[in-house]
Amino acid sequence: MGAGNAHVLYREAASPVHRLPPEVKIAAMVLFTLAVVATPRTAFWAFGGYALLVAAVAALARVGPGWLLRRAAIELPFVLFAFALPFLGAGERVEVAGVALSVDGLFGGWNILAKGTLGVLASLLLAATTTTRDLILGLDRLRCPQVLTQIATFMLRYLDVLVGEARRMRVARISRGDDPRFLWQLRGFAAGIGALFLRAFERGERVYLAMVSRGYSGRMPAVWQGAGAATAGQWLAGASVPLVAAGIAAAAVVLT
Repeated sequence: MGAGNAHVLYREAASPVHRLPPEVKIAAMVLFTLAVVATPRTAFWAFGGYALLVAAVAALARVGPGWLLRRAAIELPFVLFAFALPFLGAGERVEVAGVALSVDGLFGGWNILAKGTLGVLASLLLAATTTTRDLILGLDRLRCPQVLTQIATFMLRYLDVLVGEARRMRVARISRGDDPRFLWQLRGFAAGIGALFLRAFERGERVYLAMVSRGYSGRMPAVWQGAGAATAGQWLAGASVPLVAAGIAAAAVVLT
């Protein structure tokens, strides 16, 4: 994978969560998210339990709360939508601080905010403890469709190459007096994008043909897949969080 081994969200550490095989962490994250989504929105205590689980995993992975909260800002548009729902919702209304708010809107906004935030935090923990190479390897071990893993592999492998080439083309345009900020120079900018696409397509075809000539069959090598695969003990360790989350979700459904 070359330069695509790490990514901007990955945090190097020697924690038990980092040492877990990627397929275990991916499965645990997905099952945890499903448990959160299945929880009734009125079971407020359950979301507190999920937050404690996320905090415990973050502490075990040595990922600080400040780092998580800063990266969780990606969900800001959904947060704004959640805060708008009480004002826009219909049906029964309740007065809060002199403002009439929709009851369904309040519950709907809380539902989006709580479940969305927990899902984002779980995804961030997965990204912080797993390199890009391991994420793709884990998906392949979980029998994700080959087309998806191949596209992700090549995209991550050559993304830096394409970004570097686009930067060089931009510098070359500017050194010749071109400035894409002006409307009449938009044609040159579009021509540069087209040239970059053609170069990327031709490079991709050459790389693919070279790999096929060396025995590439569309899947990652069996030796690579088998090395470091999860043991039964690691699966049990990884299942602890989704099992607790499933118990919380089941209790919430019964008690609500």
